Amino acid sequence: MIELNGTTIQTLDEHPMTELPAGGHLMTVVVSVEPNNPGTPAHRHPGPVYGYVLEGEMIVELEGDAPVLKRAGDTIWEPGGDRIHYQAANPGNTELRFVVLMACKDGEDMLTFASDEKLEARKHLRHPGPVVDPRAAA
Repeated sequence: MIELNGTTIQTLDEHPMTELPAGGHLMTVVVSVEPNNPGTPAHRHPGPVYGYVLEGEMIVELEGDAPVLKRAGDTIWEPGGDRIHYQAANPGNTELRFVVLMACKDGEDMLTFASDEKLEARKHLRHPGPVVDPRAAA
């Protein structure tokens, strides 16, 4: 933590940015998901995604990783590329809001939905669960 002239800077999370494409661009969005909603269907991002949960709870599930419960104040990291993002679901009874910063090459879509054929071919890479709650383990 850094404190300077009445300003406090607290690092929440860090990741190397080796995935940033040359000539790319960044997009910052706020995502809202209604209560008890599975969120966006399975998809991929061409570049890294970094986020922060503003309100509510979400289940984040990336290909190969156990699904994780995130709450307000938690960070989100996704390397992008070929890994499928299975869910950013809202399991709660209140609205979920999170902000994400996404990077990609110029001319590429920030989000591409995974086809049924792709999901079937890669189903062996999906973690069987259950949802991990890091705060419960602490």
